[in-house]
Amino acid sequence: MPEQKQIIVEPIISKESVYGSRKEKNIKSCFSASPIHLGEISNQERLETYVKLVKSEINNGNGIDYFNPNYTGNDKDSLPDLFDVETGGGGLPSTPFTPNLTSPGPGSFDAQDQPAYEGEFKSIDTINNHGSGLGSAVSPSETTKKIVEQNLKIGQYITGRSYDGSNGS
Repeated sequence: MPEQKQIIVEPIISKESVYGSRKEKNIKSCFSASPIHLGEISNQERLETYVKLVKSEINNGNGIDYFNPNYTGNDKDSLPDLFDVETGGGGLPSTPFTPNLTSPGPGSFDAQDQPAYEGEFKSIDTINNHGSGLGSAVSPSETTKKIVEQNLKIGQYITGRSYDGSNGS
């Protein structure tokens, strides 16, 4: 997320110059029926519309049957816990963090034919990725609750972190 305010629909009108400046009169003439020029939408209206849409459930949108952008559904206790993911063969993942790495065998393209992966993985406790934060050792069942509990609005988010303490401090 950018730290500086971005243009939404209300432009920053600069002094006109011969080269490379916005000519507001020309733009309004070309797009006279635009809701921006008719005063029907503004930065504030767009922010309010965005928040309203983000906080609502999406049904049958863009090929997705159902999506809750709050990631909580109706029950905060039903959030995915990576450490409860069933692993093994038959199309199940190798770990909560990787797909099944095995081949279903000669002549098959069916994930149900995959055996369980018997190779080794690094322990999640020994992985030290670059950057800051809690890393992959924390599950969405923990982080999502903390993000939702903030109940922040646009402009109130903490720079560089998902929530207070998510940087590992």
